[in-house]
Parts: sequence; C-alpha cells; structure tokens
Amino acid sequence: MGQLFFAIMDLPDPMNPSDIFYETTLSIPAREATVELHSTHQLAASQMPPCLLSARPPFPLISCRVSSEAVRTPPPPSLPLNPSATALPSLTCALQCPHFQVLKIFRCSGCTHELNLHRPPIVDEATDFFKSLGVSDFTFDSCRLYGWRCRAKLAVRGSSMSPLIGLYQEGTHNVVDIPDCKAHHPRINAAVELLRQGIKQLNVEPYDEDQGTGDLRYVQMAVTTHNTSIPASERYRNGKVQITLVWNSRNEKSPNSDKLDALAYFLWRNGGSRSNDHYIHSVWANFQTSTNNVIFGNRWRHLLGENDFWEHVGGIDISLAPSSFGQANTRAFDILLRKLQKYVPYGASVTDLYAGAGVIGISLAASRKCRSVRCIEINKESKLSFEKTVSRLPKSVDSSISWHNADTSIEPLSWLVGSEVLVVDPPRKGLDASLLDALQTISSVEEKAKSSSESVSLKEKEEKRPWILRAREAASESFVQVGNKINSEDSQSLPQTLIYISCGWQSFKEDCQSLLSSKKWHLEKVHGYNFFPGTQSIEVLAVFKRGQGQGLKKKKSGKKKKKKKSM
Repeated sequence: MGQLFFAIMDLPDPMNPSDIFYETTLSIPAREATVELHSTHQLAASQMPPCLLSARPPFPLISCRVSSEAVRTPPPPSLPLNPSATALPSLTCALQCPHFQVLKIFRCSGCTHELNLHRPPIVDEATDFFKSLGVSDFTFDSCRLYGWRCRAKLAVRGSSMSPLIGLYQEGTHNVVDIPDCKAHHPRINAAVELLRQGIKQLNVEPYDEDQGTGDLRYVQMAVTTHNTSIPASERYRNGKVQITLVWNSRNEKSPNSDKLDALAYFLWRNGGSRSNDHYIHSVWANFQTSTNNVIFGNRWRHLLGENDFWEHVGGIDISLAPSSFGQANTRAFDILLRKLQKYVPYGASVTDLYAGAGVIGISLAASRKCRSVRCIEINKESKLSFEKTVSRLPKSVDSSISWHNADTSIEPLSWLVGSEVLVVDPPRKGLDASLLDALQTISSVEEKAKSSSESVSLKEKEEKRPWILRAREAASESFVQVGNKINSEDSQSLPQTLIYISCGWQSFKEDCQSLLSSKKWHLEKVHGYNFFPGTQSIEVLAVFKRGQGQGLKKKKSGKKKKKKKSM
C-alpha cells in the first residue's frame, strides 16, 4: 500500500501576535496514522503549554500527497507529548464545526462528514476505479482543510432583529445560521457578522420566500488574496472580501433602495479602507425579483470600494467580476493549474471548453507559450473578465488568444478542429452528449478533414463546412481576439491530448468509460484534489491521449525473427 504524507502548518491568529506557529507532520501508510509534532520555534519541550496540544488552532494549513512509493527523510526530533493531554483534533483531521449536527434536520448542507477531512472515503473508490483502468499511480492532494473557502453564496432569511445567514438544511429551504463556519475563510465569517449587525441596526428585512417580500435575499462573499504590498506569506490570512448584496427589487430606483445604500455604507464604514480593520474589498448589488431558485438577476451595480477584483493563480493575475464563475478553493485550484500545465507541450494550439473567464487557457498561453488558445464559454458575463485578464499579461506572451461566447453543445466539432490539446472543465453533470459523441468519433472526423484538404491549398481554401460556419456565425457577435491570427497549420489539426477537469465524480466515471470504450482514447495520468474538504466531492484532473495506449501497442511491436536459409 502507498503512503500519505501531509503537513499541518497552524498559522497564528493575526489578531493575536503571541500565538505560536507550529507544524505537524503525518505519515499515513494505508489507513493507519502515526503522528509527529515539531515546533518551528526554538522552544524547549518544557516551554510548550499543554493547552496548545489540545486546541485546534484557527488557521491550519494542510498539504497532502499520496504516492505508491514515497520516500522521505526522517523528520526532526519531535517534542514529547503530554500523556494526560487530549489528542489534537487536527491530528484526526476532524471538522469540529458547531454547525455540523448528527441529525440532518438540524445540519447545514455544506458538509457531509466530520472526520478524516484529508481523505474522504471517495478517494478509495477512485483509487480502485483507476487501477481497474490500468492507472496505478493515482495521486491525491489536499491543501488547506479549514478556512479554505474563498467564495460563498449564502441565503438571508429570518427577521431584521434575528437574521439567519447561511445555507439551507438538506432537502429544505430552511436556513441554518452558520456564523462560525470552519470551511469559510476567516474574513468571510467576519464579513457575515458585520452584515448581521448592519441588518439589525438599519432594520433591513430578510427575504420571505412564501410572501415574496423583504429586502435582502442572498449575499455572495468572495475573498481576494492578491495584495502585493505585503509579504506573500501574509496575503492569504489578510485577504479582503468583495460583498454582493442580492436585493429584492428590479433596479436601484425601487422604493427600498435607500436601505440598500445605507447597508452598503455601513459595511464600508466599518470594514472599508478608512476603518480600523480594512477587510472589505468592495460592495456590489445585484437585483433579483424572480420567484425561482436562481440566485442572481441580470442587473449588477458597483456601490463602494474597488471596482476590479484580482487574484493570482496559475502564474497569472486574473480578473473576476462578481457575475463570473470563480473557484471556491483558490489555493487548491492554483495547485491543479500548475500540474495541468506540465501536460501541455510548449507551443501547442489549445482549445479551452467551458472556459468561464478563460483562466485555464490564458494561464497555458503564458506558461507554455502556446501558439494559439481559444476559450469557449456560454456565459456572456465572463467576457469583461477575460479582457481585463489578458490586458495584464506580460509583453513576452506572444500567443493568439481568443474568447468566444458560444454553447459547447452546439456543433462541438467546430471547436475541436484547429487544436492539438483540448481542455474541458464541465459543470457537475459532465460533458454534453454531443461533445462526448464528437470525441468518440474523432478519428472519422480526422479522415474527412485530411481528404478534403488534399486537392486544395490550405492558404487558398475557403471554409465551406456547414457545421463550422454555423458555429462561427453564432459566436461572431461576442468574439475577442488578442495577438496574431491563428496559423494556417492549425486549421486542420485535431486534439491528440484531452485534459478533463471534473468536479462531478459520478459523471466523470461515465464519461471516462465512454471515451475508453470508443478505443479512440486511453487514460494516461490522473490526479485528485480535495477542493471541498468535509464533503464527498473531489476534483479530478485526467489526461487522455489518442489511441489505445502503450500496453496494447507493445504486443505488436516485437520484431519478426528472420528465417535461416537452409544450405
């Protein structure tokens, strides 16, 4: 069996300079754990207060790596543990959240289990699944287990004197108040508490679903840790929160707009740039009156603070509007991106489907010096974020980078043609059926493309394939091009590498089996990431290559022995 190594680096409370900074290293062969605790300070064993061995610190940072043949040098001598002290909760990676109740009817829907956050049970299932497909070196990485969530959408219910800000109970629309969520970045919890105070003081009425009345329906909290004015080691804990108030009105001219302005000003006065503790990045408003379960409406308004929200992941600065999709676990996403980059050849042509604001594609253009990158996204709101992100790229990035507002499920072949590497990051439901079918029949498409180009020069040929023309026409109105045009040598190429990023394990398994059963692809590498500790969800990074793989090819590669001539 393999071993799991991870380190817990418990960061001190920034509000308490006297906090001790110490580190725990765990080595777990199979399912048994041994624990060693060593201090990063020059403290003698007699100086370590026993209380530090029994309380879970507020800012743990855990990095995990699973390897089948891991070798590590022995850690420094460990401090002797007090036999009478209770075990460190973090040593068993326990959630220890006051909002996690045994009975589901009293529990928020955010977390599904409270023990072994570093290795959810689904990892064992994934390991066995990939072994059955011939991939025995599946790895699983887990970063921060507490305070990892940098983006949260919370419902606001209750009354103005007793507001409930949190998540629904599972299977209901009853809101569970979660002021001390262990998954949230600490700044989100602080912003939620400030919002609660503002609701009470200003008599803001939370939304009543049954009556359709009230002012504040939801709130989105997004943390940016991009602050170059402070050391990199301090940026995460000192992140700033962008707050979006989802207001129950059609626009800012509605009768209750004065309360919206008052609440925004309250938040900025107490947490903005002129406050004693500056942790609010900006305040936005979204206007929604629909009675369905859609959180956001189509109208957005910037109220106070900075207009642009920046983060640094995958080696680039990215801009994210409050309307754009952003990963909740920023640090885990950065780790995934840097691993993904290694599987893309330098100078490749890349198509990024389900691209959002194009973060993955743009990071590849910068890190792998891609010849061309096309980002395809159905949400038109992501266009502005894409434009701002590419505007910050260094001048050394000399790639053709484009963003297209298009539905991947419509004529997907038009987006496969012209790329050597295809990156897909679909929603939880997995790949669209039409795209999956195109990938399963990709060889026949390649043969047609080659035959159609034999008699006509690529430079002189006019595109006539209807399925390409229709898709181009649909995307032409929302098209952004940066850099030079795509080279003619890319116009007929089809992907040789498929990189699949999945947040839905069940849908990924089905898509994976469909791709392999077509015998057009084989699975080469797989990595798992703990994007949502406390849940049964894992993020999967899978690398597929065209063909049936090395194992099958070896059978045909043997040289025929020459027959000896008889004398």
